[in-house]
Amino acid sequence: MSRLIGGILLSLWLPQTVFSSLHPECELIFQLEREERLCHQFIVEQGNTSSEGCQPFWDAVACWPHAAVGETVERGCPAVFSLFSNNTVSRNCTSGGWTRAFPPYHIACSVDDDIPETEQSYFATVKMIYTVGYSISLAVLAVAVFILLLFRRLRCARNFIHIQLFISFILKAVAVFIKDATLFSSEDTNHCTLSTVACKASVVFCHYCVMSNFFWLLVEALYLNSLLLSSFYHSRPCLWGFSLLGWGVPVLFIVMWIGSRVYFEDTECWDINEDSPYWWIIKGPIVVSIAVNFLLLMNIIRILIQKLNPRLIQFNNSSQYRRLTKSTLLLIPLFGTHYMVFNFLPDYFNVNLRLCIELCMGSFQGLLVAILYCFLNKEVQKEVHMQWLRWLERSYGVVSPAAKCSQMDTPF
Repeated sequence: MSRLIGGILLSLWLPQTVFSSLHPECELIFQLEREERLCHQFIVEQGNTSSEGCQPFWDAVACWPHAAVGETVERGCPAVFSLFSNNTVSRNCTSGGWTRAFPPYHIACSVDDDIPETEQSYFATVKMIYTVGYSISLAVLAVAVFILLLFRRLRCARNFIHIQLFISFILKAVAVFIKDATLFSSEDTNHCTLSTVACKASVVFCHYCVMSNFFWLLVEALYLNSLLLSSFYHSRPCLWGFSLLGWGVPVLFIVMWIGSRVYFEDTECWDINEDSPYWWIIKGPIVVSIAVNFLLLMNIIRILIQKLNPRLIQFNNSSQYRRLTKSTLLLIPLFGTHYMVFNFLPDYFNVNLRLCIELCMGSFQGLLVAILYCFLNKEVQKEVHMQWLRWLERSYGVVSPAAKCSQMDTPF
């Protein structure tokens, strides 16, 4: 479950000691493992003790020595919990063996390893929702890309950028599925010792796909702003520049991050980056892209207001308000500006709500973008409609005049 939570919080960053080479949870596990080895060594050394009384054993937290019947043995909280409490835990040796630890470890040592059932259920629900969201988005986006590539009349600079954005959403969904399959393959997987090439590769691929998705959202914003600000013709070199920004720039940052992890923080599966200074190699550009997209959205709204009412006064036409509101709402998923909600708040702020917005709602972003900018697009609908009429004419030879003259009633 801890790995599930860690994977779910892939895009959420919680505090951690920067100077520690291990995640605190792994530090705790490794120290307990060392204590367990020492305990077993102690038990072997005490192998010649009397068979009467209670035998020494390791209870997964502390090491208990041989004791006579009626004897009470006290043990302090493990060293890994010394920052929490210096209390002791005791057991009585009876004719039936050792009694339960009293008081329990989670009370005496202020540590509770168990995650409440409600919390487990919540994280499992979040994982199920974003899995369904990414699955639906993946299928719809694949159909959208096929449609935009199939019809020659739809091949233009705008749709080229839309296709790249759709592909980035598809890769992001695939990366999430690969990461989940690698990291959550078994409930018994110890994420502190899992450090395989496949595991690290899945995390790297996931980070690259998420980063490239944000950069293609930035490309969409830059392209639309350039269209509104000038009649600049987007030539092939310009599209190559957009492609370099969307696919190439993330490679640069990912390679830098891989180098920093290999040489400075080659720990676990590279999936724990909490408060690591090198994590900003990835997080920093994403934060900047979100902020720039938000500024570009504000600029587009300003331009739309000017175009709807050049005098900027007497803006009382309700249809103008509706057009402006619709245009703004349609641009929010395209630019990814909804990520601004929690982007500059502390990482620990309302984690449950952030999970819903950034993962549950975010998993359906690709679906929403595909519907708005492909299936509800008038040009796409018209082209599909014309191809359908041609197919009817080829198949049956006659098409009713009503079908030929029908117009697609779309919001665009």
